[in-house]
Amino acid sequence: MAQQENTKRTIKPHTKRSSKRGTTPHGTTLRRTLRREAPSTVGLLVDEQDFAAMRRYRTFPFDDHTAYLHQVEGLLKALTAQGMHTTIALFDPEDYAEFCAESGLDADTGASRSRFTAEIAAAGATVAYTGQSLTELIPLLVSRAVRQATWEYATLLLADLGACADCGQDIGRAAFDRASHLLMRLLEAAGPGTHHLVCSTPTENDQLLAVLHTHRDATGPARLDTSEGAEFATVLAVAIALETPGGVVLRTSTPDSPDRVHGWRLAHGALAPLTAGEVFNAYCTDADTGEPVSPESGVEYCAGFDIGADPAEPHR
Repeated sequence: MAQQENTKRTIKPHTKRSSKRGTTPHGTTLRRTLRREAPSTVGLLVDEQDFAAMRRYRTFPFDDHTAYLHQVEGLLKALTAQGMHTTIALFDPEDYAEFCAESGLDADTGASRSRFTAEIAAAGATVAYTGQSLTELIPLLVSRAVRQATWEYATLLLADLGACADCGQDIGRAAFDRASHLLMRLLEAAGPGTHHLVCSTPTENDQLLAVLHTHRDATGPARLDTSEGAEFATVLAVAIALETPGGVVLRTSTPDSPDRVHGWRLAHGALAPLTAGEVFNAYCTDADTGEPVSPESGVEYCAGFDIGADPAEPHR
């Protein structure tokens, strides 16, 4: 018996040490380090309508949108304080319900909401959280989501056009190449300054709009965001391929000079310059009501300039 008791006393401490393996202070520190290096994504319900749609789920714990936003902001600050990189994704209840139905998931669980957030963060529009307020972050997030939706819709339109009956060339690809060429010629002819370009064109279901910001020094080419450039060229390509009445407006800012606004209409695959009067009318008319809008102080409304691009033969 004495020997047995001694064996128990010998084995018992060893068993305790084994059960605690991985929870030592060193192990805990390592896991915290890994946690800080694992990025986090927060799916955000940006408006009251989307928030109300989520309240039908029993496991959704919030009943007030303002309080929800306050809690989200607190979470973001807490994650940042832990040294974690956090991004915000737009959480759309309709897309979420469709996602759960297609994936065979129970929509009324936090795990499904988490999985959907991870999916949209991988493929959708996101904004990195750097300490900004939600009032600053939400418009930026919505703008990026609209940009992405526009680009996806325009891309699908181009992809569905098929091949040209005359030459067999892919119509969408040819239109995109043409649009990219026109954009580069326009930026080259615009010269130095900070440039803000807007391209718009109607489609059967929507009015497509793309915005591009660039800057060019006295020497060297224009600097632009490649994703913005691709989105702009895609919308312009839709106007070229569908031969819709697309238009481009360019606003240029240079030091110690008034801003200059130029405009073009799309005609037969080329950008045809508008007159100064046409630019003024386009810029100083409310697009929704058609009512006149007061011209901006310190802005010159100028005719579009020739970008030196010959019209291309349209594909059909």
